[in-house]
Amino acid sequence: MRRIKKKIYLGFNTSLLLVLGIVRQCNPRVAELMAQPSVPGEVETNVIALEEREKLSYQENAKPEPSASLMNVWDSFKETETPRYHRIRGVVSYHKEFPDLQETQIVAAKRWGVAPVPNREAAEARKDELVYIGSCPYYSIDKKMNASIPYLVPRASQLLQTIGRNFLDSLAVKGIPLHKIVVSSVLRTEEDVTRLQRRNPNATEQSCHLFGTTFDISYYSYETVCPPGEQRRAVRNDSLKYVLCEVLRDLRNQGRCFVKHEIKQPCFHITTR
Repeated sequence: MRRIKKKIYLGFNTSLLLVLGIVRQCNPRVAELMAQPSVPGEVETNVIALEEREKLSYQENAKPEPSASLMNVWDSFKETETPRYHRIRGVVSYHKEFPDLQETQIVAAKRWGVAPVPNREAAEARKDELVYIGSCPYYSIDKKMNASIPYLVPRASQLLQTIGRNFLDSLAVKGIPLHKIVVSSVLRTEEDVTRLQRRNPNATEQSCHLFGTTFDISYYSYETVCPPGEQRRAVRNDSLKYVLCEVLRDLRNQGRCFVKHEIKQPCFHITTR
């Protein structure tokens, strides 16, 4: 018999091992089946067992994991057993965040407002264009307000309700006892503006308040929301002001209003847009 050369033998064995390795890499089940005893009927049983194991493994891996946000919330409850509230951040600068001066706000007031009314009797005849804004769940009207009357155009009334509602929502997510904002000035007649100019240097003849589009919200006065007989913890007015600043900044950035931070009168001067 002709002898096979050593190099040919080694090359054949090496090639065979490479082929078997590739087959095993592509289909690992081949190795498991080859390792089982070759008894009639056992090969089919082994194949079924392998398929069942793979099916269970796939189902286990396919289970959806809880989202990161839910896991974070759950971890926070496990660690503290109380909700994690949002921080009070306020704004960087009142001057930069609320720079809307009279010349800016008067343009929007004339665009969206009613024609100025000379006196309160004339204002009563304009109720088809104005909305009464008495105290409600979202805000309160200053009891000492005597230089204006509680009427606004519908657009401004909706803005005021949004501010009040967002303020309450922000207090809730920050864990602060609920307080309502206080509206200190609304619609003014020409007579109101004339009287106000005598004692208030901020009152101008072309006041935005004449058009029913503008209102003032005090940043040093708030009304605590508290059930009868219940005592709520005290909250500093500065903390409430910071939260109100966040609300007004967001609405202004959304293009909903113009805002001016008044200094001589402790209020935010706001006009719808």
